Amino acid sequence: MSALLSVENLEIRTADRVLVSGISFSLAAGERIGLIGESGSGKSLTALAVLGLLPETMRVSGSILLDGRQVVGARDRDLVPLRGRSIAAVFQEPMTALDPLMRIGDQVAEVVRRRSRRDGATLAGADVKAKVAGLLQRIALPEPERIARAFPHEISGGQRQRAAIAMALACRPKLLIADEPTTALDVTTQAEILKLLETLVRDEGMGLLFISHDLPVVATIAERALVMRQGELIEHGPVGTLFDRPVHPYTQGLVAAARAFDEALEAAL
Repeated sequence: MSALLSVENLEIRTADRVLVSGISFSLAAGERIGLIGESGSGKSLTALAVLGLLPETMRVSGSILLDGRQVVGARDRDLVPLRGRSIAAVFQEPMTALDPLMRIGDQVAEVVRRRSRRDGATLAGADVKAKVAGLLQRIALPEPERIARAFPHEISGGQRQRAAIAMALACRPKLLIADEPTTALDVTTQAEILKLLETLVRDEGMGLLFISHDLPVVATIAERALVMRQGELIEHGPVGTLFDRPVHPYTQGLVAAARAFDEALEAAL
């Protein structure tokens, strides 16, 4: 099976510091991979490099082949056609992805119209409205008509995250990057969003790169995991293997901490 995403010897640096070094992995169409590590380990930088969205102050070397196109060294205008069609992203805080001055339905509609134009079609207003309604129902938003009329500040964090997922889904991407999409949510909402992502990715046949500092969270949604520390990839393998037989001391510490937390939670209940 050919890789949808292939990263080889990725290095990200500023003028005086190496931030990410020697990162290599591949992701096939429909595959779900978790990228795990503590804050500052380079997870989000790696994701931004794949999206071609790193700031100009950072220099990138190595190779990132996304849907057959080289990202490293490409001009931003050459990457624009990849964003949405080949790749889309959902980030930790949806308020950074949503326009605070636009109603939710209008924001989803704009993505629907852009994807339609890329496909060489022009949708009538009624068709756009129907597609928006279908997307909001697909992500299981309560009262979708009310939320479509709402501004981002008028709905909850979990509802905003679902709206951001609807916008990503409207792009119909081959690969979805979810960068800590549940960190800012309560435990119940977190579980709902994870289940929603798992269902959508499976039903749409999308590849998924799920980024988190939480190994148990990754285990619920990914088949394979990559562990990063201080900008380097230190261990990788099937999620079950990393849980049962971690090799690197850092991964062993993550597993031990997760198990200790679960035991403390069970004792408290």
